[in-house]
Amino acid sequence: MDHLSKARRVIQMEIDELENLLNRIDESFSHAINTLKTTIDSGHKFVIIGVGKCHNIGHKIAATLNSTGAPAVVLNSQNALHGDLGIVSNGDTLLALSYSGETNEILDLLPALRRFKITIISMTGNVSSSLARNSDIILDTKVEREACPLNLAPTSSTTAMLVLGDAIAMTLLESRGFVKEDFAKLHPGGSLGRTLLTKVSDIMRIGENFCTASPETTLKSTLKKMITARSGAAVIISDAGGLEGILTQGDFVRSIQKNPDILDLPVSKFMTKNPITIEENRLAVEAVQVIGENRIDDLVVLDEKGKPTGLVDSQDLSRMKLV
Repeated sequence: MDHLSKARRVIQMEIDELENLLNRIDESFSHAINTLKTTIDSGHKFVIIGVGKCHNIGHKIAATLNSTGAPAVVLNSQNALHGDLGIVSNGDTLLALSYSGETNEILDLLPALRRFKITIISMTGNVSSSLARNSDIILDTKVEREACPLNLAPTSSTTAMLVLGDAIAMTLLESRGFVKEDFAKLHPGGSLGRTLLTKVSDIMRIGENFCTASPETTLKSTLKKMITARSGAAVIISDAGGLEGILTQGDFVRSIQKNPDILDLPVSKFMTKNPITIEENRLAVEAVQVIGENRIDDLVVLDEKGKPTGLVDSQDLSRMKLV
């Protein structure tokens, strides 16, 4: 059998076991979800324990839970016997992972864990095991055979645990009404976080970098301000603070090509009136969309009263990883 055939055999074996898991899942799962939701709603957390490969699976389940707003920690069973039980609190829920259900390191912990007022959920392939008998809720992850040719290395069994862990996290997510905005708050460094959390006010140019001029300012003086601010445009603002227009580099080039002797004339003669604008409380991604759709380089930002407060410069967007 060639390498590809062997790989396909392994994948198919694991798919078959997942189909068995799909057909076997029962109301115990619903009971577990209700318990876990109560745990979160009451301000408590999930404590996950496992040994060997199950410990690794526990880390993945905890990471998924944490990333979806469900606090979870992984407890090292050996260290727990020497002080780390302090991480467990009354009201927490324990998720114990053991395919055999007879892992000594976990069984040795159960009496100590029972002293806390916690619910114990086991994920095991042996529903008659010692772990199962000491659990409040049992999630059956039995497989007929590991994908290992020797039927020894945890493969199908760990995949079943991993997938069931994902099912728990995603079902819990939906039952709690967790939405993508909540997800973004927990992932501020990712692209989704930037997309859903960054406002126009976070990316607009302000202060010395926000180039403004009055309508009476000469074109020459306005250009000097643009150079100083390293801005591709100047927002023209009236004495009352209202938006009069915008002067872009394109406006300047087109005007001076028509008449080279214009530098001492008021900028109001060359500005673009009624420029495209956006409110400062809108999402930054909306500003990117407006700039792209209108093929402009500079977007004037207005406050809730319609007064200009900043400028979104397209040359800043790539630096901010918004395009």
